[in-house]
Amino acid sequence: MDIQPQVASRYVDLFRRREFCALWTGSALGVAAGTVAGLSLGTLIYAQTGSPLLASAAMFGPSLVQLAGAGTLMSAADTVRPRHALTAVCVATTIGLALQAALPLAPWVRLLVALAVAFAMSIGNGVRWGLLAEVLPQGQYALARSAMNISVGVMQVLGFAIGGSLLRLLPVEQVLWVAAALAAVAVPITWTGVSDRRARRTGRAGLRETWRGNRALLTLPSTRPLLIALTVPNGLIAGCEALFVPYAGDAAAALFVAGAAGMLLGDVMVGRVLSGPHRRASATWLRWWLAVPFLFFALRPGTSLAALLAGCACIGYAATLAQQEMLVELTPPHLSGQVLGAESAARATCQGFGALLAGALAEGIAPGVTIALLGVVSLLVSAALTRPLVRATQTRPIQHHWTVGTMVATTARRP
Repeated sequence: MDIQPQVASRYVDLFRRREFCALWTGSALGVAAGTVAGLSLGTLIYAQTGSPLLASAAMFGPSLVQLAGAGTLMSAADTVRPRHALTAVCVATTIGLALQAALPLAPWVRLLVALAVAFAMSIGNGVRWGLLAEVLPQGQYALARSAMNISVGVMQVLGFAIGGSLLRLLPVEQVLWVAAALAAVAVPITWTGVSDRRARRTGRAGLRETWRGNRALLTLPSTRPLLIALTVPNGLIAGCEALFVPYAGDAAAALFVAGAAGMLLGDVMVGRVLSGPHRRASATWLRWWLAVPFLFFALRPGTSLAALLAGCACIGYAATLAQQEMLVELTPPHLSGQVLGAESAARATCQGFGALLAGALAEGIAPGVTIALLGVVSLLVSAALTRPLVRATQTRPIQHHWTVGTMVATTARRP
């Protein structure tokens, strides 16, 4: 008789694991530091240049540069010892923020430093998500990502609130020192909390190695539709959210708060309440649910109804948890860091491009109509992915060979 290992079924059970605590705390501190720093840099660069474009680039440009990390050095997520890589990223982040705080840099130099830190953090994300799948029992990845997502949402809210308050009381440079201190605290927590594990595979972290892994991700029929489902529909809906200010004006905060509440509720329900089979079954309708409420924005609902629609729609973001869980199961263990890092970077990049697309369309079309159009396109993408995703969930990798020249993966139907 097979005896299944006892696994965590509650958030509190996850936090009894030392390595998960270290990963969760390091991620939370990194998000808090990045949020405070982004707000401070946006304020500083706008004061120096008067350019909304440069200010926006300082705040949101780092999310776009993550794709560069996924396409160049993401293989380091599997070929470098995780503890060393994560600690190095924390140190690099601290140094970058300290430079911003200590030196009177030109605006374009500040932007370059911010983008360089974001590039390093994109590699760190790959290491973190791959290690998360390694340190937890099978079947607990969705619960752990749910806990991580909740921390990200809370830290962003606190980061903006605390950063905004500090900017009213202190010079921008001192607020940047606060961000650097937050990043610095993550260094000893990561070094002492994460075990010194070996790299998941041998090889050099470089462009060729990264492209091989990315090519496997994009060519395998099991992982390609999952990657698209994790990035494109979400990116289009992020474009809807980017138009809340043009749509609602001073009342846009109500829509953002409702959307954040919806995402939190979805993460808790899917990650904590639903079991694995129910989680997978929910992924399909959650992808549709993410887009449908935004169709009603074409009717120009009032603020209260628009906030209710946004909150209901954002519950659908939780489809990501089930899809990430499937991606972990279908990914060769020695590629898990690179694949999960590439997925994270691609999703952030698609959200950035979705916001840019929405802004461009809203230049000539009413914001409510643009939101509805993006919702329609998201629905069409989800519909086109339905059959490929069914086929993907019916396959599992049974043998993977990584050699210097190539990787060969064979798949088999699930019994």
